[in-house]
Amino acid sequence: MPHRKLKLTLISAILLVVVYVAMAYLVLPAAWTHYEHQPALAGRSMVTLTEQGIPGDPLNVGLVGNRADIVRAMHVSEWFPADAITLRTSVEIIGSVLLNRPYRDAPVSNLFYDGRKEDLAFEKPEGTSADRRHHVRFWRVLESGVEGRPVWLGSATFDRGVGLSRYTGQITHHIAPDVDADRGLLISNLTKAGMMEVIYQVSGVGLTLSGRNGGGDPYRTDGDIWLGRLVAAGQRREQPPTTLPVPAIVLAKDAVWRKVNRAMTN
Repeated sequence: MPHRKLKLTLISAILLVVVYVAMAYLVLPAAWTHYEHQPALAGRSMVTLTEQGIPGDPLNVGLVGNRADIVRAMHVSEWFPADAITLRTSVEIIGSVLLNRPYRDAPVSNLFYDGRKEDLAFEKPEGTSADRRHHVRFWRVLESGVEGRPVWLGSATFDRGVGLSRYTGQITHHIAPDVDADRGLLISNLTKAGMMEVIYQVSGVGLTLSGRNGGGDPYRTDGDIWLGRLVAAGQRREQPPTTLPVPAIVLAKDAVWRKVNRAMTN
């Protein structure tokens, strides 16, 4: 009898080890790293940097198409290109914030990825002045992805107001913590404008409950990047875009995250 109990104990212990190894090294990593729709993105950093080298906003959105495709699609979706940072535009954005004047093309501060600042930046004002706005920066990351077209990764966030950086003391915009919300807004705007052919996910920075960007602002995200393949040459799409499948474990992770995020928002 004792021999049988010992045998059952050993079998149970072995099964626990097998389950642990499978979960820790196979199942759970699959929820954080899946690049089946764009394998050349695997192994890349998914966080931007400030000019001082401080980790900045996470990458959370991407577009597939050439520069003209992106500019055209953003224009149709009513996202405006950000002006370059100059003395004139700096004075103008200060006036917009202090005097509550419209400035839909207000400049955005530079962030860096792959050793260079953003290639493109767009914004969508909320309210009158430039202190509250949705904005996104894009970097051209792949010259040719699986579709044979350039792949751009971006960081979409919402500026909720102007203040001082918690790290450097410099004047900056503070972002809202739910960065997934602006990712969803951008994809929704492009879809409604008929500019999206296909939408799919790849892994980004990973599930994050208490991240901090380059200004010290907290952020949270499900950790995925939503990539959208744009229509070519501005040929508006009448039907909804095709959504490519993701692994079941990722769907489960996202379902749990939505509940957690809803609780943290409320």
